[in-house]
Amino acid sequence: MAEAGIRSPKKRGEWGIMKIFNIAVLTLFTILLMLGRPEAADKKPIRIAYLQNDIHHLPCWVALEKGFYTREGLEVEVAGVFKAGPELMSAFAAGALDAGYVGEAPATTAVANKAARVVVLAQVNTEGSALVVRKEAPMQKVGDLSGKSVAIPGHATVQDFLLKKAMKSHKLEPGSVRTIVIKPPEMIGALRTNQVDAFIAWEPYPAKARTLEVGRILAPSRDIWSDHPCCVLAVDAKFLAAQPEQAKRLVRAHVKATDFIYQNREEAVKIGIKYTGMDEKTVTLAMQNVHYTYHLSVEGEREYVDFLSQMKYIKMENPQAFIQEFLNLEILPEILKK
Repeated sequence: MAEAGIRSPKKRGEWGIMKIFNIAVLTLFTILLMLGRPEAADKKPIRIAYLQNDIHHLPCWVALEKGFYTREGLEVEVAGVFKAGPELMSAFAAGALDAGYVGEAPATTAVANKAARVVVLAQVNTEGSALVVRKEAPMQKVGDLSGKSVAIPGHATVQDFLLKKAMKSHKLEPGSVRTIVIKPPEMIGALRTNQVDAFIAWEPYPAKARTLEVGRILAPSRDIWSDHPCCVLAVDAKFLAAQPEQAKRLVRAHVKATDFIYQNREEAVKIGIKYTGMDEKTVTLAMQNVHYTYHLSVEGEREYVDFLSQMKYIKMENPQAFIQEFLNLEILPEILKK
């Protein structure tokens, strides 16, 4: 007989099995309870992306570095760093992203062609690109590009739009300039080795071409289209529908990061250096060519839609209805009021 207060081996074994069983049941119950709560979905990281070395996307880097996403109660995961906007939009189409910093033109093209379903919540910047030629090249104006080759990041990109707009302004026929798609990280090398006569890209590549003394700016994008909208903060339409509060927090973090750039310029430059790997002179020069803003431009989007339709990149039956659905004009004003 077992002594008082001491369980027999058999009893101890049964008690241990029951304890494990009870713990398992409690754990399963807790998991099921959590899955049934709406806020459980909030624990899933927001998958965000931006373009490689694109100084336009500095607000995203600032938000990551300064913890603005975390302060808004968000867990953000960098799910991709892409070389051009069309690639990033392909990731949206594949369901691999919840949010992204991307050019307004490729985002418009993807949504209009039903390749992806995203909604724009805020502007990221205006201007900030440039048309660059070799330092010793004889070209002095856009009209001198007739018969020359120009590298663009991709068709239906903001830079593609700017080049075609500049050509039209200088009365250059569409076929008079040969365009070659080259990703911006390879553009300076292509210019240096005479593979192209010029390139048009976002900053800091034009600035880097200058500091390396490889190229010079033929035309900044502000001279092609003053105050033109460039990059935007876009989110997947399903994400916005399922997590509207998370989307608002994302915009709040973006607004704080944009304001930080103007209030803490030196620190913003350091963050730009970290994410681009470029030197201080180049990053500082590049940022001088970019206007960071979160205010959306309806007129700018309308011009993109008109241009993309004319180029047959998209087919648009009701541009106004498209713009109203593509641009969310409610979240940002709501946030700025608070």
